[in-house]
Amino acid sequence: MAKMLEVQNLQKSFGDLPVLRDISFEVGQGEVIAVIGPSGSGKSTLLRCLTQLEHADGGSIAVCGDEMLTEKGYKDAKVLRTIRLKTGLVFQNFNLFPHMTVLRNITEAPVCVLKQDKAAAEQKAMELLRKMGLEAKAKSYPCELSGGQQQRVSIARALALSPEILFFDEPTSALDPELTGEILKVIKELAAEGMTMVIVTHEMSFARDVADRVIFMEGGVIVEQGEPSQLFGESASDRVKQFLARFSE
Repeated sequence: MAKMLEVQNLQKSFGDLPVLRDISFEVGQGEVIAVIGPSGSGKSTLLRCLTQLEHADGGSIAVCGDEMLTEKGYKDAKVLRTIRLKTGLVFQNFNLFPHMTVLRNITEAPVCVLKQDKAAAEQKAMELLRKMGLEAKAKSYPCELSGGQQQRVSIARALALSPEILFFDEPTSALDPELTGEILKVIKELAAEGMTMVIVTHEMSFARDVADRVIFMEGGVIVEQGEPSQLFGESASDRVKQFLARFSE
């Protein structure tokens, strides 16, 4: 299995506050990794470092075999741009452009960043919207959509750049419970298609049923990682069991 992501000894602090302390893990091609843990454990900061929204203070990161960060520091801008185009990030609060239609939200980056032909970009966008069940909403604006629909557009926008690995930062946390299911269904379909994904989530049943491996973080470190049967089973550490107990009460 090809390594899509390699993280070694990653560190990140904000001022005097260490947020990531010596984080190390790998993701193979087609794997789905769920990252769980209490608030403030560093999960979102980890994703932001992996997608270049934050700069780490130390360690190493390689994406699809390309080194992004080494012990000598970050690679040059050209290498970082190449790597950035291999990753996609779906935010918890959608982050759609409110003044653009759904179609333009999806085609803006392919046309302006990748310099794709507009007609070709729109054709792919419509294919993605059909996949998301939103073909009829192409000319709508984000304010005219439900939260679940907006998040599906966000996923389509990330997929429009054909990323090698897709990151999700709490993709259902801003949604009503009844809308959560439609987003989890889309992610399950992507997993079935072999998309490599790292998902920060508070949906424990989803992490148990869909992920190939689960990472439990607390205090900026990985406390435990393994197959769902391990972390959600009797062999899990007492701390993991204590955390999961909150979701079964």
